[in-house]
Amino acid sequence: MKLLRTIRLDPSDTFVFDPAAEPGEWAVTGSFLFMGEDPAGFTGKRRAAFRAGFAGVRSFGFSTLAVVTDARAEDREEAVAQLATSLVERLGAPDMVVARAAAEEEIDFAASLASHPAGTLVALHRSVEDGEIRERFRVLMERERNVGAEGLHSHSRAFVVVEDDGEDEPEERVDLIGMMRGDGA
Repeated sequence: MKLLRTIRLDPSDTFVFDPAAEPGEWAVTGSFLFMGEDPAGFTGKRRAAFRAGFAGVRSFGFSTLAVVTDARAEDREEAVAQLATSLVERLGAPDMVVARAAAEEEIDFAASLASHPAGTLVALHRSVEDGEIRERFRVLMERERNVGAEGLHSHSRAFVVVEDDGEDEPEERVDLIGMMRGDGA
């Protein structure tokens, strides 16, 4: 089985989100954290979290990316238990039975997003359309390296963005390694 974990490639999440998720937390989309609010009124860090934040199960902090991770049944149980406890303690779920059912649903949905090879990065874009929260996901998969007689070509990219919602949109390419080195965005 595979689940999602929060990941931090650089310190930017600590500036963008309040709070930022800790790297390595089990992750869910976290749209439930915005229920009952009007996203049109969001500004600053709350707006950033709404638009592009996965929620860490333990902290309810946000992460720009999640990484597909191999998991055991015990890991899934840990994630469900942590989320259910937080739903009761932080969000006022009426009891653990209700919270656990909701937590299982959230973890199962996150697991459905983790159907890619371990190490694949997943990005989220959340919006409001026709009064409903809509989530779109992009998958950043490691590309096959373009190695020739002279070695790795300098124009090779580490990841390629792949649409995961079935809609026909133009392919985007993201050079995360270049971004980390400061080669531009």
